[in-house]
Amino acid sequence: MTARAEFLDRIRREVAKTPGLFGASTAPRPAQPAAAAETVRRELAERWPQALDRFQLEFELVAGVFHRVRDLEAVPGVIARIARERGAEKLVTWDPAALGFDAGPALARDGLTVVAARAGQEDEASRRRHRADAADAQIGVTGADLVLAETGTLILLSGSGRPRSTSLLPDVHVAVFGRERLVETLEQVGVMLEALHVDPERSMSGAMINFITGPSRTADIELTLTRGVHGPKEVHAIFVETP
Repeated sequence: MTARAEFLDRIRREVAKTPGLFGASTAPRPAQPAAAAETVRRELAERWPQALDRFQLEFELVAGVFHRVRDLEAVPGVIARIARERGAEKLVTWDPAALGFDAGPALARDGLTVVAARAGQEDEASRRRHRADAADAQIGVTGADLVLAETGTLILLSGSGRPRSTSLLPDVHVAVFGRERLVETLEQVGVMLEALHVDPERSMSGAMINFITGPSRTADIELTLTRGVHGPKEVHAIFVETP
């Protein structure tokens, strides 16, 4: 037996000593992803309140901060309050078209500097400039492409006007979403991503899918937990009630 095979065999023996909390198996890929995704949306149209309650519970268990507002007009006020409480002066955001609203004017009236990414400006100079702005900002504002209830996870796809540095570099990440982004299970996430992948008009142009479950955490060999080493120290989710 080679050293590699012996090493892997030893891992299998050790893992077998402790059964998992639940059985894991590979989910089949949907034969018709668009139809499968539509079924998920139809089911969630009725069950979204329960999915939202589960998301809030799991999100807060991993130290996320949950906010709920009636409509998009109330979102800048929540962001401004978060900024004031943390002494923040500069924010970066996705392109307003990707966010679904433009928080810049309202936040500027509160004395905040807002730098938005712009779709179609993905040349190297623009990418470097946005990364520098994100590293200098205290708060990054994004949307959420999917919101996974069972683990309190925000799922973000990178792409034009939605650079991943917006959510990764500032100390505080704020994600804004509505009920249409909610899913209940990881299996449903797979279905929705398959539907995006096979539809060239809806497929994202970016290379990354980020699963964000609470603030960044890391620990040394003595298990001393530290936040914010590899990402934001705080993660806020703003749920907008109006579809």
